Amino acid sequence: MENTKEKNPLLCDIETGMCETGPETSENKIDTRNEGTKPVRVVYFTDPICSSCWGIEPQLRKLKLEYGYALNIEYRMGGLLPDWSYNSGGISKPSDVAHHWDEVSVYYDMPIDGDVWLEDPLNSSYPPSIAFKAAQMQDETKAVKFLRELRELLFLEKKNITKWEYVEQAAKKTGLDVERLKTDYEGGQAEKLFKEDLQLAREMGVRGFPTIFFIDDKNAVERVYGSKPYPVYEGSVLKLFQGEKQEYGKEWSDLFSIYPTLTAKEFSVLSGASRENAEIQLEKLVTKGKLSKFTTKNGNLYKVQ
Repeated sequence: MENTKEKNPLLCDIETGMCETGPETSENKIDTRNEGTKPVRVVYFTDPICSSCWGIEPQLRKLKLEYGYALNIEYRMGGLLPDWSYNSGGISKPSDVAHHWDEVSVYYDMPIDGDVWLEDPLNSSYPPSIAFKAAQMQDETKAVKFLRELRELLFLEKKNITKWEYVEQAAKKTGLDVERLKTDYEGGQAEKLFKEDLQLAREMGVRGFPTIFFIDDKNAVERVYGSKPYPVYEGSVLKLFQGEKQEYGKEWSDLFSIYPTLTAKEFSVLSGASRENAEIQLEKLVTKGKLSKFTTKNGNLYKVQ
């Protein structure tokens, strides 16, 4: 049997869709009450550099469109990569991650360019995680958009998002107060909130990412570990909440008005078009000047012009 203590967090298991940080643990009995204004509380443990978390963006975006009216979603940072003071799972240095990310990209059909680990490698996922907590201190909605921007910079543009210049770039693009973000990021308050997330992850028995807890007003809990097909996430909601899914516009203009950037996989999942037809539609829109695209060696990101 594999020694779970030797698991490397950056070597995500494609079969389980999980980037594991340690041995499996049982959940402690902690306060998981849902005291929100919506029927289901969602606690999502993630990390800015988690490739499996990038892989579930299509499913999460669809879940928000169909059931967002019933969900209070909390983004929590899990601390995937503290530093490089370990050697396990065949990965002992940043350059070892590059090929793995290219493989993950093909598996999830989401563009990821692993060459960032060869060209400008990250030494930790903690700085962008703390920056996200600083963004949450300003505005939850903008913080989620900020996290998406950080991921696009990392996975597609090969930018080292531990560097302030890229954090600042993402903050400006999402309308955050950059000066306040910098103050909260450097002043300790955001780091304190980040450490509280790490503590909550330990208390809830989180062993890797993505991990999502669905909690209803009677404190019943459904858990989803790793990257799973959309019906798994929808099924977890429906076990706790008997409401109808919300209809939404599936035309390209409807979807891009909500999500300004989409991959072909995301457009396919959200529009209901086949993967092949989704890409054909997107390419036609690029030709017509309706959309632009950012091309990587493992796929494209489409944007509103």
